[in-house]
Amino acid sequence: MSNLWRTKPLNQLMAEADESEHGLKKTLSSLSLVALGIGAIIGAGLFSITGMAAANYAGPGIMISFIIAALGCAFAGLCYAEFASMIPVAGSAYTYSYATMGEFIAWIIGWDLVLEYAVGAATVASSWSGYLGKFFHSFGVALPETLMTTPFDITASGASGIINLPAIFIVLVMSLILIKGTSESAGVNGAIVVLKVAIVLIFIIVGFKYVKPENLTPLIPENTGKFGEYGWSGIIRAAAVVFFAYIGFDAVSTAAQETKNPKKAMPIGIMGSLLICTVLYIIFAYVMVGVVHYKAFTAGGGSDHLAPVAIAIDAMGEVVNGAVVPAYPWLNTSIILAILLGYASVILVMLMGQSRVFYSMSKDGLLPKVFSEVHPKYRTPWKSNLFFLVFVSLFAAFIPGRVVGEMTSIGTLFAFILVCVGVLVLRKTQPDAPRAFRTPLVPLVPVLGILVCFGMMAFLPFDTWIRLVCWMMIGLDVYLFRGIKNSFLGKANNTTDSPKNYTVTAISGFGLTVTLAVLAYLHHQNAETDDSGLIMFSVFMIVVHAVLYGYYYFKFKK
Repeated sequence: MSNLWRTKPLNQLMAEADESEHGLKKTLSSLSLVALGIGAIIGAGLFSITGMAAANYAGPGIMISFIIAALGCAFAGLCYAEFASMIPVAGSAYTYSYATMGEFIAWIIGWDLVLEYAVGAATVASSWSGYLGKFFHSFGVALPETLMTTPFDITASGASGIINLPAIFIVLVMSLILIKGTSESAGVNGAIVVLKVAIVLIFIIVGFKYVKPENLTPLIPENTGKFGEYGWSGIIRAAAVVFFAYIGFDAVSTAAQETKNPKKAMPIGIMGSLLICTVLYIIFAYVMVGVVHYKAFTAGGGSDHLAPVAIAIDAMGEVVNGAVVPAYPWLNTSIILAILLGYASVILVMLMGQSRVFYSMSKDGLLPKVFSEVHPKYRTPWKSNLFFLVFVSLFAAFIPGRVVGEMTSIGTLFAFILVCVGVLVLRKTQPDAPRAFRTPLVPLVPVLGILVCFGMMAFLPFDTWIRLVCWMMIGLDVYLFRGIKNSFLGKANNTTDSPKNYTVTAISGFGLTVTLAVLAYLHHQNAETDDSGLIMFSVFMIVVHAVLYGYYYFKFKK
């Protein structure tokens, strides 16, 4: 019998959540969780790719995009709150999937969460570099552009980038803080959150009087004739692109095992942080696109386009001799400094979420033991933190922010869909299980969450889908080579050698291979720029995996 669809018993999950000398330390309160959520949410969306999404997809309608994204988050957040209150274990959507849909789906979502957290941290680190350059420029210091730009980006002077060194630096610092301890990390994050929210409010208050009605007209620019460029299709695509900015409440759920009273604190932390940040997002976006015409956010090179707030700040002032003279130059610099600190908290929470997901996967035997080794003094998964220090640094240093940002969005949306499905499954299979918080209007809320999230996924570009499918194929490779035979659940049931484990995985891989072929063809047919590199990589993945999955299928088929 296969263990692919066996679920992990709730009583076993709860037993693992108990604190022991070898487990994670319980230090977080409801207020700490709200701060963690705000720390992750405010920053990535407001300060990073919002400008790019407005310039390329939605125009002033970016405000509507945030509302659409918030709806998907609200539905998914209610489902997360139910799970987090009844299964207070590290691992977030991975753990919830293991308890409801079995090991195979849990593996898929756990692998997908790397896109949500690790790649998300790389996105924010890339943008942090852009703001650092703005900060030093305010003091008359010009940092080397080529050392702040990835090799696939062009600097403002027209030169090709080499490496994004500041992005590596901030990932290094935040990783070391996480290794030191969760309570210390929460303390640092809490202080930054207070400053960040204050600066957001100052930006809104100061910038409000510089909003120009002509910048907001038309609210929904006419579609260019190409799907996803302005019009309603552009607004929905922008919603999908900025969606990753809301993953803060998801990151809250990864800290369940380190929370003092998770059944009460989890729903408060998840929904509280989501509500506060959604309101701030919409108002902030109104001011940002009102102060500057949305097309201005494509100005500059390198990571400048990932620092839209800095562009808006420069436009807050009076026009003298055809140029804008900032009205509050001291405020401009302090706001950028606060943004840098705010970004640091976003990176910290994302890195914490990622290490906790791999901690749970390692505890289940699906990943090497090194990811669940806890530091004897700090009681944190320090080796996992070190691994992602290197992994995230490489992504931030060499991959453009636009690419990693859209990968994060599609990974997040996929995770949210599975959590919504999980609530439906658990209500059917275990209706009497204790729940400190119950998602209202089931099945309506989970179904709406699935539809809204999938709808936004459908509006993302083909190349983003291609990268998601390739990433999931690599995940199936790892599961075939290592996960199946090392699964503790499989060993407990003597099913690690079951041929069905391999054949089902191989068939799923074939499905992904066919999907990749279709996506690559569609992307090539619609591409307006040279896509030869992506197509060649796709063909390579298709050929290699068709052979690999065929080998496993026929080897174990009986």
